[in-house]
Amino acid sequence: MIVNDISSHNYLSPTGIEGFTKSASKLLLGDIEKQWKDGTIFGVQCIGGTGAIKIGAEFLSRHMNCTTVYYPDPTWEMHGTVFSFSGFSNKFKYRYLNKETKLIDFEGFCEDMSNAPIDSVVILHACGHNPTGLDLTKEQWRTVSEIMKERKLIPFFDIAYQGMASGDIEEDAWAIRHFYNEGFEFLCAQSFSKMFTMYNERVGNLMVVLKSGCNIDSLKIHFEKIIRSLYSSPSNHGARTVFKILSDPELYDEWLSSFTAMIFQAMDLRKAFRKAIEEIGTPGKWNHITDQKGMFILLHLTKSQVEYMRNFHHVYMVDSGRINVTGLNFKNISYVAKAINDTLRKNI
Repeated sequence: MIVNDISSHNYLSPTGIEGFTKSASKLLLGDIEKQWKDGTIFGVQCIGGTGAIKIGAEFLSRHMNCTTVYYPDPTWEMHGTVFSFSGFSNKFKYRYLNKETKLIDFEGFCEDMSNAPIDSVVILHACGHNPTGLDLTKEQWRTVSEIMKERKLIPFFDIAYQGMASGDIEEDAWAIRHFYNEGFEFLCAQSFSKMFTMYNERVGNLMVVLKSGCNIDSLKIHFEKIIRSLYSSPSNHGARTVFKILSDPELYDEWLSSFTAMIFQAMDLRKAFRKAIEEIGTPGKWNHITDQKGMFILLHLTKSQVEYMRNFHHVYMVDSGRINVTGLNFKNISYVAKAINDTLRKNI
């Protein structure tokens, strides 16, 4: 009796399913048939968006000799950690949120970019900025791209919420497409955890955009070696499921219809939540709830106020006061609004 027939056990290559990475990259940039064939665009299947950031950071550190990274203040907490563990000795936060106005500090952002050393890596949230929910306008993106081109900075996009900011897949990829059209070489970490609700399948893609595909084979070997040293190869089923949906027009239309309906429901929840807070006279201005986009609402509560909400109202959120829009529903909105009102009136 055969108890260990290795011939029936197949692993993916370190860089994963090419059909998946191509379909994922196409979702970001549109028609890339020629570029894919030429090798100026390729993808690396990764373990979620976090894995894509890790593989990209390792590549930039080991093979591009990058030592400096800039990321937004605030940002997703793992950005700094991943780059530290990947050999980046210089980490800087660039100004993003003005806590007083609750708007983007664009002047500070541009000033920090203008002072960044050449070949610094810059983490950019393509849409649905986490945790602020505040995205740059197209004109602001144009300005940022001009500064980065002048300073010879390396863009590293992080996009985990495509379609969840504006409700439009194409619109939310605008910044990435603009940088591509401007001739940048860049990386983009792409996650399907939220878009396809595949958190535990860890489906991610690292898209690599180059000016020339002449060294494509040797370049891919670098990525393969990094992946082999970390987890050998990515998992199969989640990526194949996403690939099947993205490559089948009927399935894609069905998914997109359901996905879009979910996003617009989340937008309606935002409006209803703001209305509930304002109708009971909660102290402060609350337009930022509907000004923000994407998966999160940053309530701008202090850590002590967050603790009070947990202990006395059993409303739970991270210390920054960020909540997930989908944690709200039309039945609990009133309760959460009253809890916030009570908390703020306690002058904690």
